[in-house]
Amino acid sequence: MSFSLNSIKLGGKDVLPLIEGGKGVAISTGASSGPWAAAGGVGTISAVIADSYDAHGNIIEHEYNGRTRRDRHEEMIDYSIKGTIDQVRKAWEISRGEGLININMLWELGGAQKILHEVLAKTKDMVHGVTCGAGMPYKLAELAQKYGVHYYPIVSSGRAFNALWRRAYKNTAELLGGVVYEDPWLAGGHNGLSNAEDPNKPGDPYPRVLELRNIMRKLGLDHVPIIMAGGVWNLKEWKDWIDNKELGPIVFQFGTRPLVTKESPISEKWKQKLLNLKKGDVLLQNFSPTGFFSSAVKNSFLGELLNRSERQVDFRNQQDEEFNTEVTLERKKYFVRGEAVARIQEWVKTGFEKAMKTPDDTLIFVGAEKNAEIRKDQADCVGCLSQCRFSSWADNEKNSTGRLADPRSFCIQKTLDDVAHDGSVNENLLFAGHNAFRFGSDPFYSNGFVPTVKQLVERIASGD
Repeated sequence: MSFSLNSIKLGGKDVLPLIEGGKGVAISTGASSGPWAAAGGVGTISAVIADSYDAHGNIIEHEYNGRTRRDRHEEMIDYSIKGTIDQVRKAWEISRGEGLININMLWELGGAQKILHEVLAKTKDMVHGVTCGAGMPYKLAELAQKYGVHYYPIVSSGRAFNALWRRAYKNTAELLGGVVYEDPWLAGGHNGLSNAEDPNKPGDPYPRVLELRNIMRKLGLDHVPIIMAGGVWNLKEWKDWIDNKELGPIVFQFGTRPLVTKESPISEKWKQKLLNLKKGDVLLQNFSPTGFFSSAVKNSFLGELLNRSERQVDFRNQQDEEFNTEVTLERKKYFVRGEAVARIQEWVKTGFEKAMKTPDDTLIFVGAEKNAEIRKDQADCVGCLSQCRFSSWADNEKNSTGRLADPRSFCIQKTLDDVAHDGSVNENLLFAGHNAFRFGSDPFYSNGFVPTVKQLVERIASGD
């Protein structure tokens, strides 16, 4: 059976129903989104701590010199504004007016609204829309209306969109470009799993997307596309979704496959890592300082976080019937269950002698070097999130969540910035969707072939 893909109208323009998924901290850049738009699709630039360029076209290193977290937070915002503007201009030059260019924003980024205001004010007529998730972006429609762009909220359920619509979007329906359904089990990066959903039991996306469409129909939004994100590798496997009257107009978003192109800014060692993954090499876990689940490649970085959390015991400051055994660690006394003592002694004996408190009245045990690294990362916080469980930062008057910093998490800005600039692919976080293992079995990538963006878009548009 032959495969054909029709264009779709977005913002009054006919484009391929193919969107490049946004990937933060210098990964979704103008170098990749420009060619994607030039190929007739929708390219996406991340506004999360994007790279900017000096007068010679060299990337400006992200250095934070502020004495306080608030000072460093403002530096981070400045990097994001300048970098995103540079990347939009680069994408616009490469695309030559073809396709469309979107901006992707992590709503939980500290200063997200300020960044978008500044960027959109200075990139007029270059940006088609703003895609936004990782939180409930209630202000997104208002911001889009001010600058005359479209908005694309990212949700993982019909209920979430319904809440956004009734509270904030109903008066700006004409600028709703599409609704991104991001599969909470299969998408790369941060995922929208609710407390009622089991991370180990993936749900079928069809009934969930149909529920979203039925809600949209009741709101008069039957014509607005739903963008399927997460778990999409090739379109032949989704042909029953295309021109499906029950689902209505569907667009497909690709986040992982665009990582392996010649224009992709990630390092060659990162591309080779992806090309050689096996099934099950991507892990859905809840270590992120955002508090969301996220999907990333299994490596030493994730392994250390897993082991760190496994070396954990409950404790109390006062003795009671259950916590009746006293242990002294670096001259500090804790009361634990009797059965925990042997485990603590073994951890200390094997070099994990530093006990660190968590907000949940537990102790985790790490080595002296890791303890020092965690403390330094917490002290060096740049306020990259609106609130961070790893450092207890919050973008509020007190600059604090009021909770104890959680050493079971990590500094997400540090690791994403490092891996984006040729850092270790084993000792850093590598976001990826759960289909990333298919690089190794797809004949398109045989013998380590790395396509151009144009070749990739053409391949996807053919159904493969």
